[in-house]
Amino acid sequence: MSRTALFGKMALLGALAAVFPAAAQTTPPTRPVPVDLALVLAVDVSGSVDEEEAVLQRRGYVDAIADPRIVKAITSGILGRIAVTYFEWAGDGWQMPVTGWTVIDSAASAGAFAAKLSDAPIGRGPWTSIADAIDFAAALHEQNPYEPTRRVIDLSGDGPNNTGGTLPQARDDAVARRITINGLAIMNGRSNFGRIPMPNLDLYYRHCVIGGPGAFVIVANGFQDFARAIRRKLILEIAGETPADGGTIEAIGRAQLAPPGAPPGGKTEQGRWVPPCNEGERRFHGVIQDP
Repeated sequence: MSRTALFGKMALLGALAAVFPAAAQTTPPTRPVPVDLALVLAVDVSGSVDEEEAVLQRRGYVDAIADPRIVKAITSGILGRIAVTYFEWAGDGWQMPVTGWTVIDSAASAGAFAAKLSDAPIGRGPWTSIADAIDFAAALHEQNPYEPTRRVIDLSGDGPNNTGGTLPQARDDAVARRITINGLAIMNGRSNFGRIPMPNLDLYYRHCVIGGPGAFVIVANGFQDFARAIRRKLILEIAGETPADGGTIEAIGRAQLAPPGAPPGGKTEQGRWVPPCNEGERRFHGVIQDP
């Protein structure tokens, strides 16, 4: 073939590539890896969580991820793999990624993720913004490089929203993106800066935090009970199931009652006072007083 003919052929190929760009590609575009579940683990490290409790909380996640029962639940899915990421949160503007999106599809990959989580430092931040944590988690879902069948935010905490965005709005925005929010309410009886905890945190989570198809709340009776609660919660989330008992506990004593200064005529559920969704902000700004 003459040089003139060769150059002519190259010019023709170049013109075809300009008109039909796909024809010029030698390799097909990479399709995102499909997974059964994309799971954001959102973990409270606000001021109400002391150092010992933060360690118990982190250890609970580390042990749960590597638990053979969790691995079996993951590998029993249709695709046999999930994508997970983990971040810590506190007040408005305080969210700290701990791991990036990671596929878990075996005991080995679960162990590697757990080891990475175990080695990472634990953060601490002021105040409590569940709303901002949900917004941050929803943004992580939008950045997820995998292709999930389901999208879930697993949010754990020991108190109500008291700063940042409006909680019901953040929840509703996430649900509108087809994201389910599940909650792990840590019923911690310890006073915080001399104030008793808000009563009936589990009902607050049920009415103000969770949302989306199959959303549920699991209760941990203090941080010592956290490891059991998070194992149960992860198994349910991975399997796409909900707890048969609803995940609540029967509160006793003054946890049944509305605190002084609470709005009159509030909701009740099975005789228990349901905190309104702005109760944390009211307490934070001193609108109500502890007994």
